[in-house]
Amino acid sequence: MKIRFGIALIAVCCAAQTAHYGHAADGALLPDHKATPGVSDPRVTQANVQQTVCRSGYTSDVRNVPESEKRQAYAEYGVKPSPGKCCEVDHLISLELGGANDLGNLWPQPYEPRPGAHEKDVVENFLKRQVCAGRMGLAEAQQQISADWTLVYERTKGAGH
Repeated sequence: MKIRFGIALIAVCCAAQTAHYGHAADGALLPDHKATPGVSDPRVTQANVQQTVCRSGYTSDVRNVPESEKRQAYAEYGVKPSPGKCCEVDHLISLELGGANDLGNLWPQPYEPRPGAHEKDVVENFLKRQVCAGRMGLAEAQQQISADWTLVYERTKGAGH
């Protein structure tokens, strides 16, 4: 029994990072899709998109990521938390697009190299406008942002984000 406890303690205290950043064609860092595949909130559907993600105040109503979960996301990628300096824990499928507050949808997104976290915010807002205006389906927007959001960024540069 004492040995089992010691093994469990070592496994908990010294777990190595399990996720590794990928690289977009433009050099931006992308999440590891095994660790962060992107998870959508099943309560948000195309049928209720106007009453959910298109409603003013929706994201503040549903945003709920405890600090313990943020620390876990940083640890998974082997990143030291330094909010405002290196990165931010971000939803891969943004709340604006019906993303979930689930570890499978969270990753420490760097600000640099660019495009980084700030540019992804531009993509999130662009895709939300497309969905809310009926120019794009919710599932398509979720797929585009989770597959490689930098492709959307490159395609829409200068398109009145």
